Amino acid sequence: MAKPVKTILKLQLEAGKANPAPPVGTALGPHGINIQDFCKKFNEATKEMMGDVVPAEITIYEDRSFDFKLKTPPASALLKKAAGVEKGASDSKTKVGKVTREDVRKIAERKMADLNAYDLDAAEKIIRGTARNMGIVVVD
Repeated sequence: MAKPVKTILKLQLEAGKANPAPPVGTALGPHGINIQDFCKKFNEATKEMMGDVVPAEITIYEDRSFDFKLKTPPASALLKKAAGVEKGASDSKTKVGKVTREDVRKIAERKMADLNAYDLDAAEKIIRGTARNMGIVVVD
């Protein structure tokens, strides 16, 4: 029988670097779950993705136990990494970096599970739109 769910939280944390300090402690503390236990499990699950920001969807149950699902890193974080830029442009007219079509395809393949797209071409269009909004140019 399913346990009664108390709440579902979403956090974006750097892979392998979760610790009880904010934002983890302030998000999980009020719900009474063992923060150190969450950090240990999250870091263990994400040690292969070091350097990426990994969103986690945490389901907290009434008995103070929890489960979490890892999502793929945000498209913006993957694009910044591929373009080698610190942050995106403040407006889409300013250009801050470049990525290749191959980079866009790799990001789309990685994000496919979390995107609202039927095929890879549609996923690539979503990633291209994100790049355009960030001021990153896609070169052929």
